[in-house]
Amino acid sequence: MTGLINEISAIENDFALILDDYHAIDAEPIHSAVAFLLDHLPPRMHLVIATRSDPPLPLARLRGRGELTKLRAGDPRFTPGEAAAFLNEVMELDLSAADVAALETRTEGWIVGLQLAALSMQEREDVPGFIRAFAGDDRYVVDYLVEEVLQRQPENVRSFLLETSILDRLSGPLCDAVTGREGGKGLLEALERGNLFVVPLDDKRGWFRYHHLFADVLRAYAMNERPDQVPIRHRR
Repeated sequence: MTGLINEISAIENDFALILDDYHAIDAEPIHSAVAFLLDHLPPRMHLVIATRSDPPLPLARLRGRGELTKLRAGDPRFTPGEAAAFLNEVMELDLSAADVAALETRTEGWIVGLQLAALSMQEREDVPGFIRAFAGDDRYVVDYLVEEVLQRQPENVRSFLLETSILDRLSGPLCDAVTGREGGKGLLEALERGNLFVVPLDDKRGWFRYHHLFADVLRAYAMNERPDQVPIRHRR
């Protein structure tokens, strides 16, 4: 790393190194090497890490030195105006203000969700009807969330998501009652840290909810996978 850093230091122009999907790395030597790079970062270099969860790097130290900028899941969400520009100018859909507002509310400004909705609308004649019915059972939304999120989770997390999908609001004790297992509070906090479509409902992190589209997908998937278990969870 020392030799590499010395070579990088000779670069005269500002540049950024982007490490995508960093959450997939579990090799400690790589984390140590990146931490060393951060401690000796050349003045022209910026390191950008895209990850679903906080990496095991000295983030507190960097934050204390004013050398860290963090963007959480909610930060890049589209505003209503940005959603209108994307849907009508980029995707060329010519939607009314009411239709744009409905989609922005349903997706909660989630950019991928808006894009998936736009792709679906390009194949339909009754666009207003699609918008009224748009939910997590749309095939593009289902495919994305199942492949990119649900199937990548460990079995205990995947089971927790499906079993608690019946709840509009989630807390640790409530999740424990529904699943019949302990550890719900810790799992909810881990899901939030991992930006896994979990939205806190209070400042104390006692209550949460799932992103609306994500909850729709989870409920549909739970009904398809183990429909006999859904009434049992409701009774609990």
